[in-house]
Amino acid sequence: MPTYAYACKDCGHAFDIVQSFSDSSLTSCPECEGTLRKKFNSVGVVFKGSGFYRTDSRDSKGSSVSPAAAPAPAAPAAAPAASAPAAAAS
Repeated sequence: MPTYAYACKDCGHAFDIVQSFSDSSLTSCPECEGTLRKKFNSVGVVFKGSGFYRTDSRDSKGSSVSPAAAPAPAAPAAAPAASAPAAAAS
């Protein structure tokens, strides 16, 4: 169950309480019966870095792309007919 932090708007009393997700938020201060506000803390898990990729956890030796899914190599460009040796000989 998560721990929530509350602070009283009237007297400044601050406290933490363990509540279930289904429990409603507290509204009155246990010290002065004033109005409570829920304090929001930073998240417990922080992901840092440029990103996460499917190849991050793979072995660097093997290929991550199967040969059937790999793009076909580009075909060499055809030479113009005027510079081809067979065309010049005839």
